[in-house]
Amino acid sequence: MKKKRIATGSEAPKFEESSGMNSGNKAIVSIFKLRMSLHSMMLALALVLVFLHPCPIMTAPPGQPDDESFNLENYDLINETDWENLVSNIDGDSYDYDDLDQELEVGTIAPDIPSPANQPTTQHEEDVTLSTLPPIPATLDFKAPGLFGPETGLGMPTCLLCVCIGGSVYCEDMGLDQIPPLPKDTTHFYGRFNKIRHVKNTDFISLNKVQSIDLTGNQISEMDEDVFHSVPQLQELLLADNDLQVMPELPITMKCIDLRNNRLISHGVHSEGFKDMSQLEFLYLSNNHLDYIPTPLPLSLRALHLQNNNIQSLHEDTFCNRHDRNFIRRNLEDIRLDGNPLNINLFPQAYFCLPRLPIGNQ
Repeated sequence: MKKKRIATGSEAPKFEESSGMNSGNKAIVSIFKLRMSLHSMMLALALVLVFLHPCPIMTAPPGQPDDESFNLENYDLINETDWENLVSNIDGDSYDYDDLDQELEVGTIAPDIPSPANQPTTQHEEDVTLSTLPPIPATLDFKAPGLFGPETGLGMPTCLLCVCIGGSVYCEDMGLDQIPPLPKDTTHFYGRFNKIRHVKNTDFISLNKVQSIDLTGNQISEMDEDVFHSVPQLQELLLADNDLQVMPELPITMKCIDLRNNRLISHGVHSEGFKDMSQLEFLYLSNNHLDYIPTPLPLSLRALHLQNNNIQSLHEDTFCNRHDRNFIRRNLEDIRLDGNPLNINLFPQAYFCLPRLPIGNQ
């Protein structure tokens, strides 16, 4: 069998199949070569498109999106994907992307949908509810329960109406016409410059820790006799600038009593009312209507102010002990008797036990 060598213009050697190859085999070879040529051309065309045009998947189209370019019918979606779960937010609520085309209004918030338990009542039910509510009293009423005991008529506990710092309660210049209910741990109460007229025996009940009460500058004209029986530790009582004629009974723990600028009369002061007050140091009774000095006075007394009263005479036993010439009242160094119809020079026997002479008219 001989082979023929055929020279082409490019001198590329080609082998011609032997004459023995049948026509069927030649047809198969021709088809294979044709398919290879088509595959090469398609590959070259794809490369040209890649270099000339950017990939639409990697870049976003400029300007506003076109509805036709984003038509979901042009895409092959995976049937097994759960697209509803892919667009769920962190709380599990699904977003409605159809609303993205609508213009958002700044400052608008969707109202909360109330639960059935919080649904507003009908007009009829509101009328019934409002009509059954009691009206708020215009005056103070301290009988309702509250944070520290009873509440005021304004709906506020005492320590919201007044100022509470530790055991001190400050209700000064509040326009009160009665003493408000106080916390049980109150030690000092300041109710100055109000409009209180009557102090009742229930005002300080169960207040075992109270040591000081200041009601200066009120309009107090009446106090219950046993008003201070419930405060066994009371040491300081300030009632200056009121309208009292009668002084109530006080505990023996007193250290300071201030009843200046009242209308006290001698019969309004208890006989021997200060005798057992072994800790009393300051007694201020000036600018009243006293006819004589209330005796006996405790030895602890340091200051006694009685100026501007109606005292006309003194006794030997007012300050001293006429039966004991060696008796000396060492603590009492401040006695004011000026402004009384009294000449202190007429009663020298009343001062021999004092470290200092009283101040008065001579």
